[in-house]
Amino acid sequence: MSNLVSNEFVLEPADNKRLSVLCGPFDDNIKQIERRLGVEITYRNNAFKVLGEDAQSNGAAQLLKDLYVETQPVKGQPAELTAEQVHLAIQESRVLEKDSSGTSHGKDVTIKTKRGVIKPRNPSQSQYVANIVNHDITFGIGPAGTGKTYLAVAAAVDALERQEVRRILLTRPAVEAGEKLGFLPGDLSQKVDPYLRPLYDALFEMLGFEKVEKLMERNVIEVAPLAYMRGRTLNDAFIILDESQNTTTEQMKMFLTRIGFNSKAVVTGDITQIDLPRGARSGLRHAIEVLKEVKDISFNFFTANDVVRHPVVARIVQAYESYDSQQEALKQAKKEQALKEQQQASDDSSAS
Repeated sequence: MSNLVSNEFVLEPADNKRLSVLCGPFDDNIKQIERRLGVEITYRNNAFKVLGEDAQSNGAAQLLKDLYVETQPVKGQPAELTAEQVHLAIQESRVLEKDSSGTSHGKDVTIKTKRGVIKPRNPSQSQYVANIVNHDITFGIGPAGTGKTYLAVAAAVDALERQEVRRILLTRPAVEAGEKLGFLPGDLSQKVDPYLRPLYDALFEMLGFEKVEKLMERNVIEVAPLAYMRGRTLNDAFIILDESQNTTTEQMKMFLTRIGFNSKAVVTGDITQIDLPRGARSGLRHAIEVLKEVKDISFNFFTANDVVRHPVVARIVQAYESYDSQQEALKQAKKEQALKEQQQASDDSSAS
């Protein structure tokens, strides 16, 4: 049985309003930390005690200290501390990681936004960002909520502001969950805008609406459907292809061959959510097979454990992955049984 460690500390300066924000309504924040890290937290005024296994106890104590710093007053009132912020802080602390080596993977993207500084929240995201920095083409593959697109846009903004590239180009195929573009009102631009909205939203959050509008007017930032990429060569650009699981093999090849000198490309997608017509092969699946040995291309595979949204999202992804695995095993078992029966029938026929 592991030895339990007790961590006792005092949060300074003493401030009842800040302590109330830290603990959350009905101690909800404290309970979340206890539940996620497997520790017991007790406190009286600003004196805290954390009981748990060594790494968890130390990690929880440091987490409480860091979160208390986040409550520093703004205009005389303690800063808000939401359940989402606590959840992300727990993930960022990496206390839950089996590998506690704390190794840093390359350069972290640090972009100041309305929500604060953007930086990787787990080792998979850190490695992803490092690969974006160090490779000409980077693939980010995994379920929703793992930060694939958001971090790619952050890296693009970072490269633009450092003047490493002269422009940003964001694109995605206009295929969504079996929907057709024809029924939408308006011209082609108005039809495809809803499909590009997640990319706009990420840009607005990082740079602000007015700055994005000005950069788009000057064509420094371009957001366009994938079909607009044909026939172009893109130099000095940071190019992001989002939702790439919905490209065909021809579209993927066309996109990858658009990349010019001093350009970077990031391709994101989730191979479990392909919305192409039945019989059409996903360009992302095909690219994983064809390009896996190509130098200067990196592949980053995220799992449900890397989800940085509400904890239930990770459990939903895990449930779907488990169901798909069971169905695949069942399908394989049926196939093997059918082959056995076919072989048995063939043997019986030969014997007679």
